[in-house]
Amino acid sequence: MARETIYVVQAYHAGKRGGLKADTPIPCRSAEAARRAAERLAPSRLGVVAFTTSGDAEMGDYDDEPKIIFKAGSLPPPFDDA
Repeated sequence: MARETIYVVQAYHAGKRGGLKADTPIPCRSAEAARRAAERLAPSRLGVVAFTTSGDAEMGDYDDEPKIIFKAGSLPPPFDDA
């Protein structure tokens, strides 16, 4: 099956007891579009990350480590130390 590259923006807001709660992921068409979307969200969220990963959607096989395009604020693992 064919591998594809996806670009995603994931933002986080305050959850219970000060934890992070994920917003709905935002799919993007390119790395630049993901970066722009993440930069726009950053001032209004506790944390935001734009990343890319490659894999086979039919097999559910994606890279173990996403490649970070942009990150800001408080993030959960694996994004907090990337």
